[in-house]
Amino acid sequence: MLGTGLIHVYYGDGKGKTTAAVGQAVRAAGAGLRVLFFQFMKDNTSNERQILEKIPNVTCLPGKRHMKFYNQMNKEEKAEYRRYNTKALDEIGKFCVNFDLLVLDEAVCAADLELLSEKKLIDFLRHKPRGLEVIMTGHHVSDAIFNEADYVTEMTKVKHPYDKGRTAREGIEF
Repeated sequence: MLGTGLIHVYYGDGKGKTTAAVGQAVRAAGAGLRVLFFQFMKDNTSNERQILEKIPNVTCLPGKRHMKFYNQMNKEEKAEYRRYNTKALDEIGKFCVNFDLLVLDEAVCAADLELLSEKKLIDFLRHKPRGLEVIMTGHHVSDAIFNEADYVTEMTKVKHPYDKGRTAREGIEF
């Protein structure tokens, strides 16, 4: 239905990366496409998952439970999480053949922080099933991932309530 399937990257320091990926997943599901959704740097409690799990044609794969923030992890925890993410990507590679769209939320961030092998991610992108559209999000995109992508959208923060000390609000920022 989608032909060869293209690769999308939404990145930057601005709000809206995951929101855009979720919106694209909803649009695809509404068109009858089968969507697979996985989050690398988040546990299974994100509010977007709560609604995505109820949408026909959307399958949310479970992520790691009880995740610490990156800056709270020690060296061993980072190494364990990298192994977990590597295994998750291997499993996604086997499972995604039955889908039209794959959302890898925070995959670009995980690769940037070395919590996912960038080489393995790029290899996955180069050998993904024909027709599979892939969306990835994160803060900083490497040249290598940038070059693999067909769509690259940078979300740039111009003004944000964080600048005035406001904390994240449920339903808006998470």
